[in-house]
Amino acid sequence: MDIVLVTTVIASLFLVIGAAEPLAARLRLPYSVILAVLGVMIGAGAIFFLQTDLTDALNPVAEAILGLPIRSNVFLYVFLPTLLFQATLGMNLRRMMDDWVPILVLAVVAVVVATLSVGYALHWASALPLAACLLIGAIVSTTDPSAVVSIFRSISAPRRLARIIEGESLLNDAAAIALFGLFMGFVMLGVPNPNLSDALAQFPVLIAGGAFVGWLAARIVVWIMGLFIRHELAQITISVALPYLAYIGAEQSIGASGVIAVVAAGLTLNLTGPGRLPPQAWSNLRELWDVLAHWAGALIFILAAFLIPRLLEEVRVEDFVLIGVVVLAAIAARAVILFGLLPLLTVLRISPTVERPYRAAILWGGLRGAVTLALALAVTESFRVPDGIQRVVGILATGFVLFTLIVQGTTLRWIIGRLGLDRLSPIDEALSRQVVAVALQTVREDVARTTENYELSQEIVRSEAKRFGERLDDAVRTAEDSADILDRDRVTLGLIALAGHERDTILARVRERTISSRMAEQVLSDADRLIEGTRTGGRMGYNRAARRSVAYGRAFRVAGLLHSRLRLPGLLARMTADRFELLLSQRLVLRDLGAFIDGRIRRIHGRRLADLLHELLSRRIEAVETALEGLRLQYPGYAEELERRFIRRTALRLEEREYTAMREDGLIGAEVYTKLMADVAARRVAAEERPRLDLALERIELVRQFPLFADLDDLGQKRLGRAFQTRYANAGEVIIRKESPARSVYFIASGAVELEAAGQTWRLGRGEMFGQMAILVKKARRAEVRAIAPSTLLVLDETRFRRLLSRSKALQEAVLASAEKRGIETSELLPPEIGPPGEAKPK
Repeated sequence: MDIVLVTTVIASLFLVIGAAEPLAARLRLPYSVILAVLGVMIGAGAIFFLQTDLTDALNPVAEAILGLPIRSNVFLYVFLPTLLFQATLGMNLRRMMDDWVPILVLAVVAVVVATLSVGYALHWASALPLAACLLIGAIVSTTDPSAVVSIFRSISAPRRLARIIEGESLLNDAAAIALFGLFMGFVMLGVPNPNLSDALAQFPVLIAGGAFVGWLAARIVVWIMGLFIRHELAQITISVALPYLAYIGAEQSIGASGVIAVVAAGLTLNLTGPGRLPPQAWSNLRELWDVLAHWAGALIFILAAFLIPRLLEEVRVEDFVLIGVVVLAAIAARAVILFGLLPLLTVLRISPTVERPYRAAILWGGLRGAVTLALALAVTESFRVPDGIQRVVGILATGFVLFTLIVQGTTLRWIIGRLGLDRLSPIDEALSRQVVAVALQTVREDVARTTENYELSQEIVRSEAKRFGERLDDAVRTAEDSADILDRDRVTLGLIALAGHERDTILARVRERTISSRMAEQVLSDADRLIEGTRTGGRMGYNRAARRSVAYGRAFRVAGLLHSRLRLPGLLARMTADRFELLLSQRLVLRDLGAFIDGRIRRIHGRRLADLLHELLSRRIEAVETALEGLRLQYPGYAEELERRFIRRTALRLEEREYTAMREDGLIGAEVYTKLMADVAARRVAAEERPRLDLALERIELVRQFPLFADLDDLGQKRLGRAFQTRYANAGEVIIRKESPARSVYFIASGAVELEAAGQTWRLGRGEMFGQMAILVKKARRAEVRAIAPSTLLVLDETRFRRLLSRSKALQEAVLASAEKRGIETSELLPPEIGPPGEAKPK
């Protein structure tokens, strides 16, 4: 085939792809539907011109189009890894984990249910073997989310909903292709009725093997990227190889799922890349993958659509009945999951609520696309699959794809309108009015400065200012006097605006490199939780999300157990260092929000709401300061190193800004500027390196700061530091329950607890202990102890505590003082061989 002609055809396809997006926007149809229609028209047109006697002039072009090497392997090995890899890079994984239950239910359970439903329905309605029917079920169970996600974004649907749909699509491709591989094997081996238990038993092996290969490949690639830290183009180029090597390695080396391998590789790079690559390199890498995925997604749709006329050449009347069976079974299976299983999980409190209108939109928005056609093409190409099965698979899969694109795709926006999802809620309507008022006020100030700079006619300026002022007054009055907005909702509006500004401030700090790229995603995730929590729960939702941002999570506790039980400190050290940097970043951002409240919020909502927001902000700052102070007390040396690192990075940013200003003013030339910026970049690499946290050394240093252990010698303090176990408690968590057996004593390293016994309460803070009384009197605990702030506790078992008590007079005095404070008889607390402090031990 002439290379010039092929190049012309491919270049023309890019013209079609470029024109499809504005055409879809103009026609208000999903982009994928337009691509599919154009692809079908081009494919049908090429067949028509080859077979017609009207003209032969276009035969070379038609032959070039139909002669393109469109095989299933091209879709599965070239385009699919690109789409999956980019999707994982673009995900906010921390926010995705909040909705992992509905994502897994829709992605895995729904795929299995759809496969079985379609398979058994077809087996009942046709003479096809069960294996072939289940193969068709697996092929049509994968969904394309692009249409419904783009519409949800255009109507300002909750971000969480788009995350659920995108996460579902990413994982259900993997699940569907894994099931396809299983049932394809049965069909090729001629097994008509496979044992489903044996088939599904292989499923976890495919998943686990693919995940391991993808993780390993990504770790190797990240390590190689770290060697080329100053060569951005080399790093980006290496990333292009990762998804393909992971896919081929999993498929060809161990027979695992290549799709899962690509997903695991992308997730691993998403988690580790921002901390290993310079911020600009990571940003450019993601932009490149965005472009590659846009091209791959468009090409896979339009090339797959070329095949539709060819796949439907042998269609029969009875095939339409089977297509109807597939459509009904697939929709019914998805409806069972969305309206049956998902609400049940919500009732059991293991899944967030997904409102009924959104579930209906997700049901109708489950379009099928290029992956379904690619899998069907793989069946039609296999010489080991009987011809009759090839024909039916190709026709049913193609017919189902056309139904979802033409019927569901073209009516999806109308369905969303009928469900009322395209209308703003009262609170969102009020928020839009608030945004207009704030924006116009800023515009008036900027216009006033501009007119002064240009020295325009005062009469014209006054006339336009008056006209603009009237519009501004109307906007402010509309925002303030909304009769349908309650005071509670006004607080919600103010908190949404505050959380939105917090997110903008974080992005600005990341661009300035005051907040490291390692922490950027986590801090932004916390800000997104604030926004979504406020939208759904108002003031309580905001406070809940704020408390969560400083609380110890489950992963932190798991890391603590690994360190204390198995002596594996690596994960805890890394998470403690992350917590340090996260709290420093939060404090930096929160201190910038007061000016926003005094400026824009006060102007729009008045003094009372501004004062309330100041109070809430002060509480957040206090919580962050308390958590940060606790870490400082635990790890004093490390906190100092982190603060020094922050100062160095700030100095480098300011230095870089000065050099840029001098270059723009013409004070230095390009050669000098390049040399200076290279020096800054070299020093920034060292400044971005986070200091190492040695938990053992820091814990020994912490023990030395306890007044209770001041009379121990250096060796005793070191041994005690190694004997302690660490426990992390969030505010409100019960540490000791009444009537529980007494086995340990707790020393407060940071935070505070409240002890309740016999109707009385005592508050204990840093340096104090609790739990010792029940051990010394040898009775069940009569007090309940609850954390009242995020606290770090050092735990000592009974045997070691008694041994320590026997040789520490400071500890003996503390035990007696605590007993007297609580009205407990002290004469029998200390064993006879110890005796009260200050008395000689009996010989």
